[in-house]
Amino acid sequence: MNQLPSVRKASGELQPFEISKLENSLLRSGANEELIKDITTDIVEWMEEGTSTKQIYTRAFRLLHKKRRSMAARYSLKKAIMALGPSGYPFEHFVGHIFRCKGFEVKVGQVVEGKCVTHEVDVIASGNLSQHLVECKYHNSQGKCSSIQVPLYIRSRVDDIIATRKSLPQYKNFTFHGWIVTNTRFTTDAMQYGRCCGLNLMSWDYPKNDSLKALIEKYKAFPITTLTQLTKAHKQHLLKEGIVLCSELLETPQILSSLELRRTNLRKVMEELNDLCDGQ
Repeated sequence: MNQLPSVRKASGELQPFEISKLENSLLRSGANEELIKDITTDIVEWMEEGTSTKQIYTRAFRLLHKKRRSMAARYSLKKAIMALGPSGYPFEHFVGHIFRCKGFEVKVGQVVEGKCVTHEVDVIASGNLSQHLVECKYHNSQGKCSSIQVPLYIRSRVDDIIATRKSLPQYKNFTFHGWIVTNTRFTTDAMQYGRCCGLNLMSWDYPKNDSLKALIEKYKAFPITTLTQLTKAHKQHLLKEGIVLCSELLETPQILSSLELRRTNLRKVMEELNDLCDGQ
């Protein structure tokens, strides 16, 4: 395994294959050491120079799915977030749930007054005399990053809102925080600017312990697009009905009746839901 080939990222860039990244993603899916070794050995022997990360993902997913569906579901988490589109609306509700899990009272899709103009804020999370104004940047391609223009723009919007809210009696002694949450990544300049100007940035894997990926696992906030036992059409139907999370579906399983699933398929869906949410 010393001379591993390079892999092609979603952006088209070639980079050395890091087996540790594959091992870590398999570990997060719930795979044990023996299964991780079997899958990584299979992939290393199969891949060649220029094999895409998408091809590696597909093969690993298929091998996991044979062993246990919920492990495949966890492994496909990043792809599942991409499948929340094509609009960013489900993603906004998904991000709102993350902040709700953090203990905040959350409102989604609010129009608020700024000092100069009105603004639509994707997520407003309030609690403990603090308010978080969150802009959600959803991309349906893993190769797309949010550049420095995004935090530059959002910083000015947040400042305009804060300028008004600080003067309102209901926000006396409040502190305000601006956020951008994206399902892909930020450029280096964007992250540097965010740190410098006090704008909180959250992406798929940034910051390390409070990234979107880490918080999904922490709060078991798996989107319904994670489920391997539902078709794409089924998932889109549920999203249109406002069901974004597996936990929501587990709490109101009667919604599944609208999908007209066979009894066997329904049982498999419920087993997968319970496995993902640990019976919550």
